[in-house]
Amino acid sequence: MLTYGLSRLVRSTVGQAARCLRTSGVLQGGGAGPHNALLTHLEEQENRSDMEWEFTEENKERCKGIIAQYPDGHQQAAAIPLLDLAQRQHGGWLPLAAMNHVAHVLDMAPMRIYEVATFYTMFNRNPVGKYHVQICTTTPCMLRDSDMVVRACKENLGIGMGETTPDKMFTMCEVECLGACVNAPMMQINDAYYEDLSESDVHEILNDLREGRTPRPGSRIDRFASEPITGLTSLTSPPTGPGYGVRDDL
Repeated sequence: MLTYGLSRLVRSTVGQAARCLRTSGVLQGGGAGPHNALLTHLEEQENRSDMEWEFTEENKERCKGIIAQYPDGHQQAAAIPLLDLAQRQHGGWLPLAAMNHVAHVLDMAPMRIYEVATFYTMFNRNPVGKYHVQICTTTPCMLRDSDMVVRACKENLGIGMGETTPDKMFTMCEVECLGACVNAPMMQINDAYYEDLSESDVHEILNDLREGRTPRPGSRIDRFASEPITGLTSLTSPPTGPGYGVRDDL
């Protein structure tokens, strides 16, 4: 009886795990973002394993400068910055050939590089548009109506999460916390943060990018850094100078 009960429990647990994998997109390569790809490489015309790839001459010099920052014998610590450099060179995403080249430069096993590229969501293993729109929907942003940002982006771009516009201009995805919780709701487009967003702000930013203009990054309500929206409640006067409160005989 005990054996039968354990057998049923194991079957139930395995079945639940399989359902979670199917619905989470891990087995299907799904998920709302170019990072969420199959963990097994699939040969595609733009991502072939035999494709030639190497850093440009300018980036080769950058690689030397990056690697030189680490002690001898520890050049593998440069894996993340070199992968970032490779991704920027390749238009915002990492083909297998680029990962293999980084492994060669750092004298690492390719698998070690794959482990890094598949762990960090900053690395995209699928092509992205010229502008990668990443919308934070974690709790602080959600409480400040990140759903509005999502709706406005979908309306403006005409695409859903994880999709790219037909002209390859925009890719939109949902991400976890981007660390600008005080200035929620917010979104990141390439390297720029756009914070304290309203619906009109979202449309203005996307339209500016589409028309070749550079929108002003940061807070859209002219908040300084992450100060309270109602103004300072402390540190409202200049700090005292050196020696303040120290005894005269010291």
